[in-house]
Amino acid sequence: MPTRYRIALDAMGGDHGPAAVVPAALKVLRRHQDRVQLILVGDEDTLRRALEGHGGREGELLRIHHAAQAVDMDELPSQALRFKKDSSMRVSINLVKEGEADACVSAGNTGALMATARYVLKTLPGIDRPAICTQIPCIGGSFRMLDLGANVDCSAEHLFQFAVMGSVLTEASEDNPVPRIGLLNLGVEEIKGNDQVKQAAQLLQGSALNYGGYVEADRMYQGVADVVVCDGFTGNVALKASEGVASVISRYLREEFTRNALTRIAGLVALPVLRALRRRLDPRRYNGASLLGLRGVVVKSHGGADYVAFEHAIEVGVLEAEKNVPRLIDERIGEMFAQEREQP
Repeated sequence: MPTRYRIALDAMGGDHGPAAVVPAALKVLRRHQDRVQLILVGDEDTLRRALEGHGGREGELLRIHHAAQAVDMDELPSQALRFKKDSSMRVSINLVKEGEADACVSAGNTGALMATARYVLKTLPGIDRPAICTQIPCIGGSFRMLDLGANVDCSAEHLFQFAVMGSVLTEASEDNPVPRIGLLNLGVEEIKGNDQVKQAAQLLQGSALNYGGYVEADRMYQGVADVVVCDGFTGNVALKASEGVASVISRYLREEFTRNALTRIAGLVALPVLRALRRRLDPRRYNGASLLGLRGVVVKSHGGADYVAFEHAIEVGVLEAEKNVPRLIDERIGEMFAQEREQP
């Protein structure tokens, strides 16, 4: 009998809560009923009504775990950590720690999720700070980028650890034995960048990782690296700027194709191409950021995710649980420490 991976879903988190989580859970179950068991964590009565509204019911593959509280999207992480011990977010993470779930997926407050996950699960040996990593489309496929906001100030050692974690995740998820590592910088020349980036480059050059050098922000989307490493401030700004540009282009296209009768006809002719483009670049297909470096699998969904986007976040949790990514990271870090000790 195939292994079933148990995924705890923070059903009260995000902008839409059960309205997005419940239908996403039901779709995942229909697709992977032989591989997964899902746990809806949140207010029992609310979740039961939501299940009934979508034609679902509790059973062996889908159960409800009651949690009396919910973390607000604008709540301070310290407040959530101190006063929301029975929140759907905290209970979902507790289930991972207690071994009752193999992964947790939440669309809740990012700061609260990171703080709670780090407090409850703790970091792996050799990892100083967890990092947020997500998949981003590019020419020829996609790449992974970290950190995306968890760590504003990073040392060279932190950036090196991010590279190791991103490399391990890419190897496991993409069946890519030697993912190319790029270090985000303001130029490709060796003299460019601050001291942390230059020192991180030296660490990467002396490691067994497939380090390819500096990558400028506009080159990320050319498929020059499988993993792009940066501090959380730089990564978050780069990601949000990219999202903003995509939004502007989308708006300009709509305006131009509706400008007059002629452009409307042109729009109808181009509709199949536009739909194909929208499918390829649909951000919902890339929803689900991994919180790497923890002693358990935690996936962060976008707060505004609809059921389609949340479905993809669940898929990320299932994949990382199947591959046991925390164990793989732990093993890789251990191997690197052993190699350092053996060097004269």
